[in-house]
Amino acid sequence: MPDFPGELLPHCWFLAGPTASGKSATALELAARLDAEIVALDSMTLYRGMDIGTAKPSSAEQATVPHHLLDLLDPAAEFSLAEYVTAATEVTRQIVSRRRVPLFVGGTGLYLRGMLRGVFEGPAADWTLRRQWEDFARIEGEPALHAELAKVDPVLAARLPPADLRRVIRGLEVFALTGQPLSAQQQQGPRPVNERPRATLWLHPPREWLNERINDRVNAMFAAGLIDEVRQLAGRPTGLGRTARQALGYREILDALDRGEPPESARELIQLRTRQFAKRQHTWFRNLEECREVAYQGSESPRELAEFCLAAARS
Repeated sequence: MPDFPGELLPHCWFLAGPTASGKSATALELAARLDAEIVALDSMTLYRGMDIGTAKPSSAEQATVPHHLLDLLDPAAEFSLAEYVTAATEVTRQIVSRRRVPLFVGGTGLYLRGMLRGVFEGPAADWTLRRQWEDFARIEGEPALHAELAKVDPVLAARLPPADLRRVIRGLEVFALTGQPLSAQQQQGPRPVNERPRATLWLHPPREWLNERINDRVNAMFAAGLIDEVRQLAGRPTGLGRTARQALGYREILDALDRGEPPESARELIQLRTRQFAKRQHTWFRNLEECREVAYQGSESPRELAEFCLAAARS
């Protein structure tokens, strides 16, 4: 099991938060105060060419502070949590060797939990079984597939929306191969205090403010060329892999194109699903006892948020 080494975690800071909460700008301010290098804690910014829809840090931001674990993969590739932890371990060793602070920044709750508590790898992928469930979802619909998961792993089903096809199928696959619910096999508890990060913080803005920010961000993505970005990726010889095409924004536009509908028609659905995703992110962070909440009103500057984070880490 490729758990993140316990001796490295006390060197690390983690800054999590829901999408559009201001993590990236806050992280730049925080990195300057900590003498840190930023490590992406995001399952989709790993992919090259997926820039607009993932709100990937800009070239200017990456030039200000060194960033790691961005643009590692071709969009057709798959990448597991275990592979992320392995890559993060190597990067962290390098940063610590330079006597700088690894600052993990992102909103992927599964990655955060894996870094803090370890990785349950589970059985290897059974692609025949996965294709059967994919066919089932295509014919019967995603809600019907989600109902199948609820029969064998109600705890996991309660955490996943029907639209999260990849993880719903993984839950069904693990139960079929092991006879045990995946949720029951992911019960790693917190590490000993001496093996925890220096700080694990999550930004918690007001819900209405965040929803407005999400809507505005999606509008800005469309204005910046999200539709063209999706078309270019889909038109590559290898296209997008199973994971990349599930990314918020990309999936909805691809589905609209497949149905012969104007891709612009996906805008409101992307906003809705992103707001729903942000709500699930809150649940991830709130349920990890290692995470300390940093509440704010939304009017604060990134510099003020960084100061809030430092104060929370000291308290």
